[in-house]
Amino acid sequence: MSRTFLYARVSTPDQTTDNQVLEIEAAGFSVNTRRVVTECISGSTAAGARPQFAKLIDRMEPGDVLIVTKLDRLGRNAMDVRSTVERLAGDGIKVYCLALGGMDLTSATGKMTMGVIAAVAEFEKDQLIERTNAGLARAVAQGKKLGRRAALSEKKRAEVLEQLKAGASVSSLARAYGISRQTIMRIRSREGEMNLRTDVTSSCRIQQT
Repeated sequence: MSRTFLYARVSTPDQTTDNQVLEIEAAGFSVNTRRVVTECISGSTAAGARPQFAKLIDRMEPGDVLIVTKLDRLGRNAMDVRSTVERLAGDGIKVYCLALGGMDLTSATGKMTMGVIAAVAEFEKDQLIERTNAGLARAVAQGKKLGRRAALSEKKRAEVLEQLKAGASVSSLARAYGISRQTIMRIRSREGEMNLRTDVTSSCRIQQT
């Protein structure tokens, strides 16, 4: 016998899933309270990484029905949603989404709709990449330096190196300059690499002469 499940998700603890449950009931779906699964987790989390959703999928059997109010309840993006729906369809489970007029996403029409949504999402992703690359190229052409700003100026880096050579500890320098110990160690490491390259270059010149 077919069973109907409801999955409702919110992103933060101060939100409630009650409205999603009421919305589904108002659409004419009758769901046993034991088959109402709720979860508080970020929408950026992939469907497979959502604990309660994963447990729900394990409970469901061929012929069952899953109802959600919106597509983002099924995944973090269009591609994730499509993958989730295809997995459920492969297990013989129907998926209804109220935001798409209560459409069964596993039907022929639903599959076509999911294909269009995935294509649009991929198009938007490509456009974002193109705009980002164009912006980076423009910044480089204008002489702007990319990447994070250095924690210390060249002058202060030189001061740190001098104090390291004089025997100052990494911890004391980190406190004095208000930066992390890792930053001090990176400065020391880069100086060592530069000295090594210089030694190798000098050695090669001597051998050539």
